[in-house]
Amino acid sequence: MDARRNNGRWLLRIDDLDTPRNTPGAASIILHCLEAFGLHWDGEVYYQSQHLSAYAEAITELQNRVYACSCSRKVLQDYPSVYPGFCRNKLLDIQEHALRIKTTDSQICFTDRIQGTISVNMASCHGDFVIKRRDGVIAYQLAVVVDDHLQQVTQVVRGADLLDSTVKQIYLQQLLGFQSPKYLHVPVIIDHQGEKLSKQTRAQAIDHNQPPAALFLLLQLLKQNPPPWLRTASLAEIIAWGIAHWQPQQLSNILTIEQT
Repeated sequence: MDARRNNGRWLLRIDDLDTPRNTPGAASIILHCLEAFGLHWDGEVYYQSQHLSAYAEAITELQNRVYACSCSRKVLQDYPSVYPGFCRNKLLDIQEHALRIKTTDSQICFTDRIQGTISVNMASCHGDFVIKRRDGVIAYQLAVVVDDHLQQVTQVVRGADLLDSTVKQIYLQQLLGFQSPKYLHVPVIIDHQGEKLSKQTRAQAIDHNQPPAALFLLLQLLKQNPPPWLRTASLAEIIAWGIAHWQPQQLSNILTIEQT
């Protein structure tokens, strides 16, 4: 809605780097679902797995700021937020271990279109974070920074649960000399236990058999105040109305729905 409302291009990216967790046919299911809901992207689908060389080039560019880390999840279980720097001064083989980026005692600031001004100290709030896993998989933080740069992304709209990731990405953008997009972090839909709706919380899947009804409900959840007559409108009419009446400022409150 936001891209179309602002006469922009809506780009579709498939995050398929985590090969151990990839499900055969998952990408096709996503594409068919979007098409069933009348949501048509611009340009070709961008698959992260086809851009491994670009991620490798970024790591080479950052080589003076990265180091290998052998810390296991068990070792770090008492440090869930800020990495304590156990491996920062060790000389470990970068081919055999995860790679972390060194952070500095500096503030990363940006103004979100809904959340307002965000200012975070990288060293004290996050510490050195992983940009490449031990199994060789490129971490989300680095991959999307490179992707946004390659795709010339200027506006990012995503869930507010990724605010912490955004400051890490801006930090990497600055190190790599990339332009930072503008951000709009939408409050996530939660249940009455305060859990984000997801597979992990056993949230009900969207009904692919009733696209118009599902989109009307989503407009309500996003507090766009769709008129009653839109409930029985066609899929194309609902989408057109949503674009014409898109009001991102209405998303300023946490959204809650009942789980049955």
